[in-house]
Amino acid sequence: MSIHSYENTSRTAQAGPLSLHYHEAGPADGPALVMLHGGGPGASGWGNFADNLPHFAGRFRTLIVDQPGYGRSELPEPDCDYFSYSARAVIALLDELDIPRAHFLGTSLGGGVAARIALDHPARATKLLLSAPAGLSLNLFSPAPTEGLRRLIEFGESTAPTREQMRAFLTTLVHDPSRVTDALVEERYAPAVEERARLGAARMAASFARWPEGSLLWREAHRIGCPVLLTWGREDRVAPVDGAFVALKTLPDARLHVFPRCGHLVQDEAAEDFRRLATDFFLG
Repeated sequence: MSIHSYENTSRTAQAGPLSLHYHEAGPADGPALVMLHGGGPGASGWGNFADNLPHFAGRFRTLIVDQPGYGRSELPEPDCDYFSYSARAVIALLDELDIPRAHFLGTSLGGGVAARIALDHPARATKLLLSAPAGLSLNLFSPAPTEGLRRLIEFGESTAPTREQMRAFLTTLVHDPSRVTDALVEERYAPAVEERARLGAARMAASFARWPEGSLLWREAHRIGCPVLLTWGREDRVAPVDGAFVALKTLPDARLHVFPRCGHLVQDEAAEDFRRLATDFFLG
């Protein structure tokens, strides 16, 4: 069995009141890198980052976290917006693991959580790589909701979501539709329709509705003092690339890299370039 297999890297720890599941690999004395996945039905840390783990584990103490309500992690009723709730849980996990500071790599929903960590716990974040981060993405030219968000809402609001709805959602995540195979649809669909997953998604959505101010991270971006690398796919249909420019202008120490012929999942569609760019940024 590979040293980077699911079971070999799987861990569970108490993070405050929550049990969080995560994967860990790499040198224990290396710089810590925390990877936070995106949202959507069937999402998990392993699903977002498994193919990237061997690369990053060669250089970093790498933690791929199942955020609250995803994968094998718990999600009780949040008492604040989801970005703040998940950020608090991740920091509690780092406390449990005695990790004082870390780099954070967050995609979409995970990018918003990483940004909230840098805002609320600035001493804990060394550098941020944010890929089409939720909450910091503010569309200037693209109508809302975007195509990807409409598909996400359709799946979530359906009383009996179908594989066809899952395929339609996943297709909006990529530039190359051939990446959406039957196996991928099934991999995401099976966990997404479980009662526990649907309850977690509903609780997350309700937290943003109840505390909407917490989702407007672009209004607070000027307070993030650590270096930030924004990455985007030029053909992103979930968070279009024009959403990057307010964050780029507002963040005090930001740079932006746009990948051509790439959708929302840059870590997959531009994997080799993404890994090289991320490694140079974190180690530079």
